[in-house]
Amino acid sequence: MGYVDKNFTAANDVELLDAYSRSVSSAVDLVGPTVSRIERLGGSGGHGSGFAISPDGLIITNNHVVDDAKGVRITTPDGFVTEGRVLGRDPDTDIALIRANDGIGAWARLGDSKTLKRGHIAIAIGNPLGFEWTVTAGIISALGRSMRASNGRLIDDVIQTDASLNPGNSGGPLVSSGGEVVGVNTAVIMGAQGISFAVASNTAQHVVSEILRFGQVRRAYIGIAADTVALHRRVALEARSSLSTTVRVRRLEPGSPAWQGGLQEGDLILSINDHPVAGMDDVVRLMDGDKIGKVAAVLVFSVQGKLETHYVTPTARAA
Repeated sequence: MGYVDKNFTAANDVELLDAYSRSVSSAVDLVGPTVSRIERLGGSGGHGSGFAISPDGLIITNNHVVDDAKGVRITTPDGFVTEGRVLGRDPDTDIALIRANDGIGAWARLGDSKTLKRGHIAIAIGNPLGFEWTVTAGIISALGRSMRASNGRLIDDVIQTDASLNPGNSGGPLVSSGGEVVGVNTAVIMGAQGISFAVASNTAQHVVSEILRFGQVRRAYIGIAADTVALHRRVALEARSSLSTTVRVRRLEPGSPAWQGGLQEGDLILSINDHPVAGMDDVVRLMDGDKIGKVAAVLVFSVQGKLETHYVTPTARAA
C-alpha cells in the first residue's frame, strides 16, 4: 500500500470546502437581494417568499402564497416596504406573478433548468417560519418529477432537492452555484427528511410569458403524467436524435387524448410535431393554447421497442 500524505489530503479537503463555500456565498450575494417577504392583503392571512425578475418590479412567487388576494405587501432585505398587485396566477404550476408598485432594485436571472444534472449544487433562499432571508444548501436529487398542486392537478417538470425547505420558503428561488434561479421552491413532504420540490425555471418562464401576454396560462391537455429520463444511446441513434434525455410516460388518464391516440405507459416521447422533447418543460411549451384542437404527431419509442408515430388531438384543459 502506497504512502498517504495526511497533511496533503487535509489541505485538499480544506481547499474543496472553501471552494464550495465561495460558490454558495457568491450565489447568495447575487440573488439574495432580489428575495422579498410576500404578505397577502385581504383574503386569508399568510406569507411566503418571492423574487424579482426585472428592474421594474416583476416578482415571481407561488400561487398558494397569494391565494385569492388581489394585492400583497412586499418587504425587501434592506427593509424597504411597498405594495404590489397580482397580475396572474396559475394553480396548475403553483406560480403567480406580482407587479410591485415601486421598483425594488436588484433582480435575478432565470437560468435554463434543462442544463441541470443530479448532484449539482442547489441553494434555497426564503423566509421560513418567520426566520427571514434564510439560506439553505444541498444538491439536485432528481429532475422531471411530477407532483400534485393544491387543486389536485399534476405539476410537471418538478425539481427534487435536499436543500431544506419549511413553510415560508414557498415562492423563493432555488439557485445554482452560478447565481442563476433554476427553480421556484414550492413544497416539502411533511415528515420526510431531505425531500423538497421546486418548479423548474423553464416552466416558470413559460408561465410568466403567458400571464404577461394573456393574463392567464392557456394550456392544451393530452392526459399524461411523465418524468424526464436518460435517453439510451442506441435509441437516440435509431431515432437520429442528438438528445441525451427524453420523457417517459408514467401514467395515462383513461379516455384522454393521449390514451385515444394509442400512447402507452412506459413509452418514451422523442418529439412532438418534429420538435425534440428532452424534458417535461418541452411538453409544457409545445402543448400551449395554440395547439388545442389541432392534431399533433407524437414520435415515441414504445414499450415494445419500436419507433412509432401516434396522432393526438389536444383538448382545452378544463379550468
